[in-house]
Amino acid sequence: MAASAYEATGGAVPDWLNKGDNAWQMISATLVGLQSVPGLVILYGSIVKKKWAVNSAFMALYAFAAVVLCWVSWAYKMSFGDKLLPFWGKAGPALGQKFLLKHAALPESTQHHADGSIETPMAMPFYPMATMVWFQCVFAAITLILLAGSVLGMRMNFKAWMMFVPLWLTFSYTVGAFSLWGGGFLFHWGVMDYSGGYVIHLSSGIAGFTTAYWVGPRVKKDRERFPPNNVLLTLAGAGLLWMGWAGFNGGDPYAANTDSSMAVLNTNICAATSLLVWTWLDVIFFNKPSVIGAVQGMITGLVCITPAAGLVQGWAAVVMGVLSGSVPWFTMMIVDKRWRLLTVVDDTLGVVHTHAVAGYLGGILTGIFAEPQLCALFLPVTNSRGVVYGGIQVFKQIVGGLFIIGWNIVVTSIICVAIRFVIIPLRMPEEQLLIGDDAVHGEEAYALWGDGELYDETKHDKHYSDDASQGKFASSGATQVV
Repeated sequence: MAASAYEATGGAVPDWLNKGDNAWQMISATLVGLQSVPGLVILYGSIVKKKWAVNSAFMALYAFAAVVLCWVSWAYKMSFGDKLLPFWGKAGPALGQKFLLKHAALPESTQHHADGSIETPMAMPFYPMATMVWFQCVFAAITLILLAGSVLGMRMNFKAWMMFVPLWLTFSYTVGAFSLWGGGFLFHWGVMDYSGGYVIHLSSGIAGFTTAYWVGPRVKKDRERFPPNNVLLTLAGAGLLWMGWAGFNGGDPYAANTDSSMAVLNTNICAATSLLVWTWLDVIFFNKPSVIGAVQGMITGLVCITPAAGLVQGWAAVVMGVLSGSVPWFTMMIVDKRWRLLTVVDDTLGVVHTHAVAGYLGGILTGIFAEPQLCALFLPVTNSRGVVYGGIQVFKQIVGGLFIIGWNIVVTSIICVAIRFVIIPLRMPEEQLLIGDDAVHGEEAYALWGDGELYDETKHDKHYSDDASQGKFASSGATQVV
């Protein structure tokens, strides 16, 4: 029986199955999944104030689980199924054996010339639909988790978050995914988004910022002082995010091919360059190399290269790294403190800078540096090329980005208003905001003293003891800090 798994035809190994492509695609999906769980769960739980560690980590974990169920129930086919509208697919389940074991295909991906002849045939990777469904699922999940970074610390009612996740996935994410990847109007027009600079990062950054506007800011003392509770764990989460990006960008050719290799190398070149540039800017202007700043620079580099990963040459990845380490740094460190809108809206982790600015920047730079031969390996529209090679692609990139921005502002606002005024308050009660995890979940991350503080009996309960016999004077986490 064991030998039959290696036969060329029949049973579990149909003629169209390429075992190498299938293995790489499932590995890529697993790497992207690890970026979220445990990557962003660890990063979110450690980069926030101690009293919000549990809540922040749990927002990420809950979103991942909720997206998986919604994705296979209806959202996959809205993103990659048959066309309902030029920007939306028809909803339907992706749960049956007959569907999941057949040859993978994106039914709306056939590209035609103006005369009706086929320019590029339908995308049909050499593995089953089950692999495609799971690969695209982890991308959808990480988008919601990235969005959550704007409202950590935790102003958003967790019950409201439980409702927000399926609504935003259904009415926002699926539109961007179908329009740019699944065979929608931007896909056929030739807008380039190799791995999600627009579908994932631009949309999560804009939607996160919009959600933060409707939820409102953190309480004053949290906004004034919000130290990470564990910088080393933040680095661990960031490391998982970086290494997992090999699957994020390397899996998008839908095959283990030469373009996949190019995408992985470019990803690491841009991320490393961006981290270094961000750190240099911190040293030049603030005289201190910041670990959290380096993490931000790493993220902006990864985000910026995402729409271009397999479409540009290595030298362009370096240029993009320099710009992704400096432009978002400028918007976060300078513009954020001077533009009233950015100071009023409390975007906890600066997702609008690290994902929206970096993602849109990457999309525009793709339109400048996209190399024709590399484009021919991946894109449905033949003869696509960047400005450097005599093309007009940058115009399409700007328009495509504006569509994603506009859609997310409108739809995210409608969802937030609907939840807030029709169903349940968006914002957590003020008494819970003052206390944190202990009040919301009845759980705390650490049995330690307050955020960034050493024990001082002039400030803290001098009767504190690990001995439970001390009754009411025993530690109760965040509530012990007066």
